[in-house]
Amino acid sequence: MIEINIDPVAFAIGSLEIRWYGLMIAIGVFVLVMWTLWQVKKHWPGFPPDRVLALAIVGIPSAIIFSRLIHVIDRWEYYSQYPGQIIGGEGLTIYGAILGAVLGTWIYSRFKPFNWGFGADLVAPGIMLAQAIGRVGCFINGCCHGPEAPTSLPWSIVYLHPDCAADLRNVPVHPTQLYEIIFLLFLFAFIMLLKGKLKPDGSLFLVYLGGYSLWRFSIGFLRINEPFLFGMHQAQVIGIVVLIIAIVLLIYRRVRWVKAAKIPDEE
Repeated sequence: MIEINIDPVAFAIGSLEIRWYGLMIAIGVFVLVMWTLWQVKKHWPGFPPDRVLALAIVGIPSAIIFSRLIHVIDRWEYYSQYPGQIIGGEGLTIYGAILGAVLGTWIYSRFKPFNWGFGADLVAPGIMLAQAIGRVGCFINGCCHGPEAPTSLPWSIVYLHPDCAADLRNVPVHPTQLYEIIFLLFLFAFIMLLKGKLKPDGSLFLVYLGGYSLWRFSIGFLRINEPFLFGMHQAQVIGIVVLIIAIVLLIYRRVRWVKAAKIPDEE
């Protein structure tokens, strides 16, 4: 059993508190941007680096807005009573961030045309690294943990700090944040093995999206959260929808690519 007694506030500048959660998200975004610049320079030399920064300027706000929107929808029973807290405050969702960034950058690609699918394949591994870093923030903060775990479980965690965000304090719980970090690192390794082997462009990103959606649906049974639909959490519902869309798009785009290339499908 591991005891966590870390103040969720990393440091303060005057009255401004910098929390570990926000700090790790910021580090994750920085890693993602650096990964993208590195991959573009290595595999897409004709793509201007300033376009990557422009995509970040579009994608990051889109991610934040959608992340907040999905959170508010999930907790609408609360926010309907306190509408003044809808804008700002704590509460973000990883699915909202991913979908918001995807939508924002895709729309940008319509105005400034480029091969969005190829770019998405380059970025996909970096997204997983950014997610893993962000989950470190969740682990320190005390949010997103699992239900009470058996006291004999050697890797169960106990949150002790009075200001942590844990729903269960001073009791052993499943460290689902760590479970997700491990999964993301395995998925990262798997995606890297597939890199350059899937056609058409965008397939690698869809594999990541489908794999992560399947994970979120599965781990949802071991996460403390409010039921959203049919007894499932919101992330589980979104996970099913995104997984189905990813599979359909993979098959549809693969069939179209094979027909266009006029080669037999070896798969």
